[in-house]
Amino acid sequence: MVKILFVCMGNICRSPTAHGVFRALVEQEGLDGRISIDSAGTHAYHVGNPPDTRAQETARRRGIDLSDLVARRVSANDFEVFDYVLAMDQDNYISLSEICPLEHVDKIHMFMDFAPEMRTREVPDPYYGGGAGFERVFDLVDAAAQGLLQDIRQRHLG
Repeated sequence: MVKILFVCMGNICRSPTAHGVFRALVEQEGLDGRISIDSAGTHAYHVGNPPDTRAQETARRRGIDLSDLVARRVSANDFEVFDYVLAMDQDNYISLSEICPLEHVDKIHMFMDFAPEMRTREVPDPYYGGGAGFERVFDLVDAAAQGLLQDIRQRHLG
């Protein structure tokens, strides 16, 4: 089982969108028995809350259901459990690096590195913006999800 963790700041916008998009892709490809997916935040602002309603609406319009997801905070134990810990932006990458045991640093990646064609290393935080920001997040996440699955197939599923 390959285990994936998507991480943003509060776990209500970007990382649950990535979680939902990647989960749908994995299910579509018939790999849900071989790939496990979760999401978390580097901060505890929204622990126990569902994804932002704007993230849920954007995802729903594109056929993705996020309603079962609940925000949680990333823990040091996550680095033991997950094979990929994927940061949405540089700030969260740094936060993850600060709590990650040295033997697991190689598990942390920038999520957008799996979509070099998008020409950005960060998924911008749409929280304080309008609906267009959530649409942009979805487009970026969708592209990176495709690249991530390709990487997992090459490295782990042969």
